Amino acid sequence: MENVRKILEEQRISFDIIRHKQPIRTAKEGAHALGIDIGQTAPALVLKADADYVVLIMSGARGRIDLEAAARMLGCSKLELASRLEAREATGYEAGAIPLAGHALPCLVDKLLYRYPWIYGGTGEPDSTLKLDPRDLSKVNHVIAHLDADGLG
Repeated sequence: MENVRKILEEQRISFDIIRHKQPIRTAKEGAHALGIDIGQTAPALVLKADADYVVLIMSGARGRIDLEAAARMLGCSKLELASRLEAREATGYEAGAIPLAGHALPCLVDKLLYRYPWIYGGTGEPDSTLKLDPRDLSKVNHVIAHLDADGLG
């Protein structure tokens, strides 16, 4: 979490880190625990794109993403959810606590997140949540594509 804090402070980005007593495991749990709209939850998922990895930062309101279409958009043959071990090896963080900033992987960002003034996602530690303006995601990540309402950008 200190890595995330340092990056955000260096970029002069407004943020808040919210501590909670137990890990938040789902978007629904996060929305309930934080008293926010489920669409403001922003889980960061590690996807395996051929031999590389990307981080998908998506709105908790989105049901599913068409991974085949997203793979075509990225120009890779296959896109799939990384295993817990692969996610850890690729980011240095445990799946379920992948931070919204502070990893070196390229990112796909869900445009649904831009509907909100604040989004809530990982800090790298399971007992805290990062509150961040979604427009700042591109300042602290290498965003390579955006997913629009139908899941593609």
